[in-house]
Amino acid sequence: MKFYMPVKVFDEKECVRNHAAELKSLGKKALIVTGKGSSFKNGSYDDVKAALEQENIEFLTFSEVEENPSTDTVFAAGERFRAENIDFVIGIGGGSPMDAAKAIALVLKHPEADLDHLYDTSKDASALPLVCVPTTCGTGSEVTGVSVLTRHDRKTKMSMVHKVFPKYALIDGKYMASASHDLIVNSSVDALSHLLESVLNSKVDDYVRMTADAGLRMWAETKDVLTGEKKAGEKELSCLMRSACLAGMSIAQSGTSIPHSLSYTLTYNRKVPHGKAVGYYLPGFLEAAPEEERNRLLGLAGFSGLNDFRSFLHKVFGDMDIPEEERKISFEAVRKNEVKMKSASFFVDDEILSRIVQGYSAS
Repeated sequence: MKFYMPVKVFDEKECVRNHAAELKSLGKKALIVTGKGSSFKNGSYDDVKAALEQENIEFLTFSEVEENPSTDTVFAAGERFRAENIDFVIGIGGGSPMDAAKAIALVLKHPEADLDHLYDTSKDASALPLVCVPTTCGTGSEVTGVSVLTRHDRKTKMSMVHKVFPKYALIDGKYMASASHDLIVNSSVDALSHLLESVLNSKVDDYVRMTADAGLRMWAETKDVLTGEKKAGEKELSCLMRSACLAGMSIAQSGTSIPHSLSYTLTYNRKVPHGKAVGYYLPGFLEAAPEEERNRLLGLAGFSGLNDFRSFLHKVFGDMDIPEEERKISFEAVRKNEVKMKSASFFVDDEILSRIVQGYSAS
């Protein structure tokens, strides 16, 4: 067994401003990578800007990261800032800006890099130092080396093969205060899927169970927020962020499994938000898992069983009418991937996979 999590995590109120000195240790010029709106509204960009100015660190900003960022966006940033002598990169936002920041940090370190470089294990994986400031409670990208990018040439999402772990993760629940309820729900279901898939995984070990079990217990404390029965206060916002971070630590060790793999084409082809797309396939995946472990994990997350979990998904997402043709596309994408078919901790063949792709409306 091994546990590799090289990110130094700071999780506290006013985290970014409190750790400006850590930013200074990474260099004299930073590139901030973020999306087009939320980081400017929730205060995260202003906090990073203030911390950089406090330490007299020069910075530039790339704020053109879209939802489900594409490799095209990554290389556009690389081209624009190639000659700027950037020392380190700061990703602010949800999984999209943080994942894009990882790839941009690699491309800036290797100006000659092309698309093949991102997906060729023989290429140099080194990157500029990276800091991540999460503002959603989903991906846990602030503590993983994974960068999931949209490949328009293949009409799907794919993980970059190189691992780019941040040097620092600066976590502050206050950035979630202005998030919409839909964003919180989608993000949190994504985090839940990370926790479940990391354990129901062929690479699971006791260290993964340690972080995932802790994350599930914390996630359970916020379930009533997701159903709208409770308003999120400071404590709940911190729990949301912390459970996502623990989920990130979990998948950094064992990875995700079949629900995530199935979700990518659904997001690409039908623009279904990532958390909702993954949630669609989770019940079928859990139903195929060993009953004792399934019930243990669902119990930790605050559910009485699989039917209770299905009811929760219907409550937060409503019904999802996915055409059979679309489910077949997802089915074929995973069926042909031997690695993904073997990623679960239990046996999955074509028959079991076909039941999983029926979605959470199936009984």
